[in-house]
Amino acid sequence: MTQQRTDEPSLTGVRNLRDLGGLPSTGGRQVRHGLLFRSGHLADATAEDRAFLEGLGLHTVFDFRNAADHALEGPDVTLPGVRNVSLPLSDPTDGAAFWELVREGSLPELRAELTGGKGPARMVAMYRGMVDTRTVEHGRVLAALVGGSLPALLHCSAGKDRAGLTVAVILLALGVEREAVLEDYLKSNAPHRRYPVRRDAGAEGWERAVPDEITRLLSPIFDARAEYLGAAFDRIDEVWGSTDRYLADALGLTPDDRDRLRAGMLTDR
Repeated sequence: MTQQRTDEPSLTGVRNLRDLGGLPSTGGRQVRHGLLFRSGHLADATAEDRAFLEGLGLHTVFDFRNAADHALEGPDVTLPGVRNVSLPLSDPTDGAAFWELVREGSLPELRAELTGGKGPARMVAMYRGMVDTRTVEHGRVLAALVGGSLPALLHCSAGKDRAGLTVAVILLALGVEREAVLEDYLKSNAPHRRYPVRRDAGAEGWERAVPDEITRLLSPIFDARAEYLGAAFDRIDEVWGSTDRYLADALGLTPDDRDRLRAGMLTDR
């Protein structure tokens, strides 16, 4: 039997896991508990973590990581009876040099790449780019949910960017206001939800007082910031004029599909 989890679990190897249930929609409705979850990757799940995940009664896990992420982090743990859908939302070659710099670069190299507002600008460009180039993938996720692939867990590496935007798209389709979507998105900033920054132990600046500066330099990349999701919303408005047109014209969500999605995933408050 599916366990309805309305509280936040204390997991060891999986970060940023939360149930989207309870978020308010239009007409006095809200997202049902126990149907839609988001998290970071599941590769480091402990036996206890896995037991908790199995208790969620998941139908589908959507993994938005790419091949490079899998090579670095490892594959998700296998959950019996759960369908795993690999749907990369970034190309492993895109930004490969940058992520190598994040893991192995020296302090001067990081300063050159990330000071002067370059870090936030990179993230804003990434979010706008996902809106432009990942309409097929986002449409596939919505179609799967309409088709009954619930309960579902959506994740990328940290559960912040690729999963964060996809969750936002789903919530918009469910009639959740952008302010409430943003409020949930920003919850990924809580210290207990963050994955630690991965740096090569041999990288220059790993020891002494330098890690504090490295953390400050990298914070725009590892933060969830309102300007990032806001940039995605702005791009939707710029290109399609409204959320409704974006869902219909870009993602292929028909009015009937939207009605079915809401009927299956919303409940009265």
